[in-house]
Amino acid sequence: MTPRAGEQGPALQTLLQHHPYRAPSGFASAQLPTYRASTVLFDSVQQMRARNWRDQSGYTYGLHGTPSSFSLERRLADIEGARHALLCPSGLAAITLVDIALLQQGDQVLIPCNAYAPGREFAQRTLVRWGIETLIYDPLSPESLRALLGPRSRLVWLEAPGSVSMEMPDLRTLVAVAREAGVRTAIDNTWSAGIALQPFDLGIDVSMQALTKYQSGGADVLMGAVLTRDPALHEALMDAHMRLGLGVGGDDVALVLRGLASLPLRYAAHDASARRVAQWLQARPEVAQVLHPALSCSPGHAWWARDFQGAAGLFSVAFQPDIEAARIDALVDALRCFGIGYSWGGPLSLAVPYDMAHTRVPPARAVADAGSLPACLLRLNIGLERSEDLIADLQQAMRVAL
Repeated sequence: MTPRAGEQGPALQTLLQHHPYRAPSGFASAQLPTYRASTVLFDSVQQMRARNWRDQSGYTYGLHGTPSSFSLERRLADIEGARHALLCPSGLAAITLVDIALLQQGDQVLIPCNAYAPGREFAQRTLVRWGIETLIYDPLSPESLRALLGPRSRLVWLEAPGSVSMEMPDLRTLVAVAREAGVRTAIDNTWSAGIALQPFDLGIDVSMQALTKYQSGGADVLMGAVLTRDPALHEALMDAHMRLGLGVGGDDVALVLRGLASLPLRYAAHDASARRVAQWLQARPEVAQVLHPALSCSPGHAWWARDFQGAAGLFSVAFQPDIEAARIDALVDALRCFGIGYSWGGPLSLAVPYDMAHTRVPPARAVADAGSLPACLLRLNIGLERSEDLIADLQQAMRVAL
């Protein structure tokens, strides 16, 4: 807002809102600029009326995208081999977006019995109020899925590996069973970070991830993403995304963009350290089984070896049957290098005991086909500490508690 000759300049309050200075173009740096916006400005009314929020060649409103969010979506799509991506405020928001976009009254959604509990509970407690039925299947038995599929089935959820209990399903067969019935598939691909598994190459229709984990890498961001190759599915997801008002802040987007630069290196470091700790635990007399898909003793290991190019830093431990839950709690309390807290994928190692009676729904399978499901599992997130220090910490905690 520059005054004309002879005119008095604007008051300070106005000048601060309409300052004429514009920084020169041509600045470049290693990191992308951070764009924060609710309002997006247009050059003219005509331009404003011509702009379509669905068209990502331009901008309409901060909720529908900024240069920062479009850049992150494009990079995530390239990592996972998708064509389209949408950002959500959390991993759970990404799961619920898929459900709301692809299901309607009278439909059925099929969810594995070892799925992420909040996503399953959204289906069982909220979708049911909208006339959408949830059926639970055993992911290690494709016949369990086949038997439940029917004319009202519209969506099959997959999770690889299962949440907490860490079984690896035969994804190719499950996808084939769903396709035979004409039912779409969606996968929670958070464990692989889109690096270890390319779900679209297996014929999966939709992938979601919690970017809270390895993509951000700092344990300080909540975000999720939904990805697809199918333009029609993307349109349905975009519609639901817009009408639900799902958006993410520019500063959080910047943190995830920064984390992506080191994602492959960090993922490999988590993987290598977790395998060392898992192998040490497997040799301990107190341990009945280590549930880590990269170990040959873990359920579904052969499917992991066939379909995955790596493993995350997350796995679970089943202790001998005579070790009760209170002693596992005491073990966790005695750890010094492990934090006690939910989530994973950050630099700090974490330990959380899980009461499996409240984590899984029937049918509760045997672990490794031997005995009943343990009453308690210990889930470990192996961070970026030196693995030898983590092993020494586990050893001293076992001496104290077990």
